[in-house]
Amino acid sequence: IQMAVECLSDVVFLLCFQKRARGLQLFEKVCEHINLLERDYFALSFRDSDNNKNWLDPAKEMKKQVRGVPWNLSFNVKFYPPNPVQLFEDITRYFLCLQLRQDIISGRLPCSFATHTVLGSYTVQSELGDYDPDECGSNYISNLCFAPNQSKEMEEKIMELHKTHRGMTPAEAEMHFLENVKKLSMYGVDLHHAKDSEGVAIMLGVCNSGLLVYRDRLRINRFSWPKILKISYKRNNFYIKIRPGEFDQFESTIGFKLVNHRAAKRLWKVCVEHHSFFRLVSPEEPPKKFLSLGSKFRYSGRTQIQSRRASAQISRPAPHFPRCISKRNMLSRSLDGEHYNWCVCADMGSGLYAASKAIAVSDLITMVTPERRMEERREYQGKKQPVRGGDSVLDMLFSPCASPVCSLVCLQEALGSPEEVQKPQSTVSALRRSFLEEGGVGGGLTEWEKRLASSPVRQVDDFPMIEPLEPEEVRTKQTVLFINSFFIDGSNIGFIVLLLHFTSCWSTLLLIGYFCFLVLFTLFEAVTFIDVKRNLEIMEFKR
Repeated sequence: IQMAVECLSDVVFLLCFQKRARGLQLFEKVCEHINLLERDYFALSFRDSDNNKNWLDPAKEMKKQVRGVPWNLSFNVKFYPPNPVQLFEDITRYFLCLQLRQDIISGRLPCSFATHTVLGSYTVQSELGDYDPDECGSNYISNLCFAPNQSKEMEEKIMELHKTHRGMTPAEAEMHFLENVKKLSMYGVDLHHAKDSEGVAIMLGVCNSGLLVYRDRLRINRFSWPKILKISYKRNNFYIKIRPGEFDQFESTIGFKLVNHRAAKRLWKVCVEHHSFFRLVSPEEPPKKFLSLGSKFRYSGRTQIQSRRASAQISRPAPHFPRCISKRNMLSRSLDGEHYNWCVCADMGSGLYAASKAIAVSDLITMVTPERRMEERREYQGKKQPVRGGDSVLDMLFSPCASPVCSLVCLQEALGSPEEVQKPQSTVSALRRSFLEEGGVGGGLTEWEKRLASSPVRQVDDFPMIEPLEPEEVRTKQTVLFINSFFIDGSNIGFIVLLLHFTSCWSTLLLIGYFCFLVLFTLFEAVTFIDVKRNLEIMEFKR
């Protein structure tokens, strides 16, 4: 079959696959095409017959998932990293920026006017480069889209802020964009329509921290992952079991009603995947029980911790990829240490990555003013301060301010050559890579892993959270039934000792059926014995 895959840059390319191929094969082919190594945050999605967004399961065959609809898929961000600065490669951050711009333009990620202007200025700096009065007209950004309700006033403010970003590279502009957008309240929230117990329409949002409840676009409740014991669904109902509070004695179960059974299962699967990716050290093995109740679905990819360890092992040079939608004449550098010219952008794999379409925006935050730039320039030209023993190495290496944001022209005047301009950033990249590699290869557990191991979410009692349990079901841990010594008229009919450890409804039904069979068999033997005895008495009476 032939299928169309739309990338985040709005480029559509065709692939031919067999129907029996699994989703993982297609996903790896797409990532190879766009030259992406940090793949765990992304996934392929498709629309079903009801126009609902579904994530392609990499462990299942594609023909069992895409049914009755055209084979059109989209490449999207599935897990939004809480701290995007920790992403290892520029190309990964670039794709995340494209996804966030789409979210802002479509209205999925609401922002204030001030946030739209700040993020819009970083977008223009990333896409168009420095402001040049000779090339830029009075409305040079009018053909770019930043917000659902874009106005002339917003464009003027964006152009005003864009002029203050002179000398900022596209990679640095994207860093500032991500630093601001991650602070938005709706960042990385996957929304689902639902109703509460009173029938009031609400929205359930799944994110890296837990489950959020919205009513009239306002968040009214939040259930963090450590607070949730179990999640389950039955028909079109979705349930969460909450840990008892400090002054509570019993667990509580909260239910929500969704549109149909498929919507409830879709929400349950999204919760399972987000919990596994952000909270577990390694994914759980799927159940292997022959008679297990409910879905056998488990998250099969790598967790965030495993993804970071794998990213630390990346040793390739920073890939060249085109960001521009217009010609840039400034010499820039990648934050990963690669030096290249914007006017000659190498192709990213197969040549299908054309210019990305514009843009977008989100909430308040810090702006790089000329005064701030002068302060950073003085700090850079001054003597280097020694690293204190109490400072966190990760905070220093992963901070977006690890290298000052200065004009490239001023740096060239101070250092003399473009090679010298690259040295500070290359040093930071080398330190970061060596630190991550040493942390990933070390023999003992890190402090972060020790905290995760001691977290209550990693306890065995919490693992049933990922199973679709019946909310009313009461599970008996150990059940031993002894049925013996059935005597009728002095003769022993049977002796049965039944030892069962049942943990599912099927076991209960089998036990009840077996018990009923024993009762019926005993009654049949009793009636037969009485009939035989009566016949013998009649024969003796006739004699």
